[in-house]
Amino acid sequence: MDKGRLEAFSDGVLAVAITLLVLDLRVDVNSRDSLASQLRHEWPSFASYVVSFFIIGVIWVNHHALFARASRVDRGVMFYNLLLLMFVVTIPFTTSTLAAYLRTGGADQRVAVVLYGISMEGMAISFTLILWHLVRRNLLLRPVSAEQGRTAVRRFGMGTLIYPVGVIVGLVSPVAMLVLYAVVVGFYIADQTPVLPTADV
Repeated sequence: MDKGRLEAFSDGVLAVAITLLVLDLRVDVNSRDSLASQLRHEWPSFASYVVSFFIIGVIWVNHHALFARASRVDRGVMFYNLLLLMFVVTIPFTTSTLAAYLRTGGADQRVAVVLYGISMEGMAISFTLILWHLVRRNLLLRPVSAEQGRTAVRRFGMGTLIYPVGVIVGLVSPVAMLVLYAVVVGFYIADQTPVLPTADV
């Protein structure tokens, strides 16, 4: 199957998802509060936006890097990719929900934290499944040893372990969860599949 069509479709979905994030950043021109005061009051929306923007941005970069290592795709990859996109498009909703309840405390805040964590964990699992399938079905540009494949999947899949920890942290402090997720973004800015052969990215 043509991986170019998969990448083009994915690029479109990711572009929409990352654009939707900004729609929840707003101010009220009719408010009695000054613009500066409103911006200070809305800091949860801006903090959540920045973290989620870079999460989706890193997804886009690593999606490109991952498929640069694939010689072709099959139906399994396409369905795992759909699963990834399903979770990615929930990020604008879970981001705005988290921002809305970031300072409230109580049960609603905890639910918002869990929802955000589900988006992140689902995305991480789906991404890891794509790489695992590419390695297992020998769909890479050049074959790799079993050990190289396991190493790549373990490194690439670190988020599947870290994001649930973030949820636990977030139940105590949602702000600390956002900081932890920002650290995860930093981890994934670096290439986590260096052992795999690649085309010119």
